[in-house]
Amino acid sequence: MVTTEADTMPLPDRRLVDADVARRLITTQFPQWAGLSVRPVATSGWDNQTFHLGDTMSIRLPTAAEYAEAVAKEHRWLPVIAHRVPLPVPVPLAHGAPGACFRFHWSVYEWIDGAPARPGMVADLSAFAADLAGFLVALQQVDPAGGPGPGLHNWFRGGPLDRYAPAARQAIDTLGDRICRDAVTEVLNAALEPTWDGRPVWLHGDIAVGNLLVRDGRLAAVIDFGTCGVGDPACDLVIAWTMLTGRSRAEFRDRVGADDGTWARARGWALWKALILLAGAVDEDDPTEAADQHHVITEILIDAGHSANH
Repeated sequence: MVTTEADTMPLPDRRLVDADVARRLITTQFPQWAGLSVRPVATSGWDNQTFHLGDTMSIRLPTAAEYAEAVAKEHRWLPVIAHRVPLPVPVPLAHGAPGACFRFHWSVYEWIDGAPARPGMVADLSAFAADLAGFLVALQQVDPAGGPGPGLHNWFRGGPLDRYAPAARQAIDTLGDRICRDAVTEVLNAALEPTWDGRPVWLHGDIAVGNLLVRDGRLAAVIDFGTCGVGDPACDLVIAWTMLTGRSRAEFRDRVGADDGTWARARGWALWKALILLAGAVDEDDPTEAADQHHVITEILIDAGHSANH
């Protein structure tokens, strides 16, 4: 996950390491695995660096103190969640301690094969939407008692969107006539109106294509639970505009049972992220990223009943 919460919070002091550090951690703390190969994965994340450990395990190293906040939570709750959802999720196998070459708690996980869920990798987008909705509904039914509420451990996912409204409004001002400013502002305001008054439920916190694995064209696993917690599940519905469209989006909403208020808040989460990513892409002259985020914003506006034209 590329964390953009730095727009409203101090930027985490990320420190990257190489495979030699991961290898030393294994050798000193888990010598039973010292003979296994350690090599970087094809695409590592932002919050954690990941390395293959042999062929069936992975090493997950937080890149900053803020991201290390999630380690104990994942070890406590992922074994519980894994038994109650219909798709595989990563199960921690060992909890590593800070050492001379690495200053955070870290983890060894079982490895789950699959490719990120890009649209071209999915055989039937409506079936994908239904499978993902089934996973989220099952996740929400896991007993939330004792689960962690919104906080720094998950960048306040599951809490009110108004924490990030100033960053969204700043991005709107920065983008100016590059976006449909009035319509975007109206959608953001509508997302801030309804409040979550249900009981807290479990949420993943970052249902994005990189955290959804596909095999043989079908959704095969959900990974990276660093932002999980209990609260308002609206933030887990952002995929409706970042990947789904038309029929598949309607199928997804129907299957998750999102009421109008939840759907409006979900639009707000998707809009906030797209706005700040678009503002960053414009600032960094990244036309590919800008086009991607323009597409997301267009999908949000159309879904909200607005014209996407200026």
